[in-house]
Amino acid sequence: MSDTVNPVFGFAEAELRETPTIYSPDLFKGQVVVVSGGGGGLGRAIATLFARLGATLAICGRNEEKLESGAEFLRSFGGEVLTRQLTIRDPEQVAAFVDEIHERFGRLDVLVNNAGGQFPQPAIDYTVKGWNAVIDTNLNGTWWMMQAVAKKWVETGQQGNIVSIVADIWRGMPGIAHTCAARAGVIYLSKSVAVEWAPNGIRVNCVAPGCCESSGFANYPPEGSATFKESNPMRRAGDEWDIAEGVVYLAAPSGKFVTGEVLNIDGGQQMWGDPWPTGRPDYFKID
Repeated sequence: MSDTVNPVFGFAEAELRETPTIYSPDLFKGQVVVVSGGGGGLGRAIATLFARLGATLAICGRNEEKLESGAEFLRSFGGEVLTRQLTIRDPEQVAAFVDEIHERFGRLDVLVNNAGGQFPQPAIDYTVKGWNAVIDTNLNGTWWMMQAVAKKWVETGQQGNIVSIVADIWRGMPGIAHTCAARAGVIYLSKSVAVEWAPNGIRVNCVAPGCCESSGFANYPPEGSATFKESNPMRRAGDEWDIAEGVVYLAAPSGKFVTGEVLNIDGGQQMWGDPWPTGRPDYFKID
């Protein structure tokens, strides 16, 4: 399986290329879409759907090799792809990236905040460094991206659209409490600026994936990922394409009257589920 995103989890390139979509092929023709973390995993699936729909893409991330590999695949759909190695934790790097996009393409239409990460660990064991790393990436980094594009849109008078990938935080997230805190922050940050920025024609929404298979599944121990498929009443995991199509729904004219909202794509997990990324402790096991 030489063309797979991950040998165990995630869509292969052929699947990303061929999986049907309900959207029109030219839906984003002439538009510039930014996908942070767009070089691999869920970000590459999201970027692929936008590429298939005619968008010009700008992707960023910390791993230059992954970015270039992702960009090569994305260019196979015929559009331009700008890549930039950076960390979203650094507001100066983020601002320079947004300036570069405008200098090259003259516009920026959609920001998809996908970059982020976490590690499974009981909260009692978090170090200061571990906690700060997750909060700084998932909350602060997302904010620097949001603020940078919003400033540019206000400066140029262009309307814009932000979609942030968050998480299914509604029942708490034992085992990854740090990212639960950060993603909840992004959700309510988004609701706040959706109001502040509405006069500027800027829509701000979130997509909250439940347990949807991507290469990120490989970051969890087998006893943790084994709980994911039982995390919802549909009793199966979703996939990357479920999330990509949800992002496009919010970014396209289909979402033109939606702002400050969270689209849960989770098979009903927020009402029922019990995922444990670290594995379910014996105390909570049901015989």
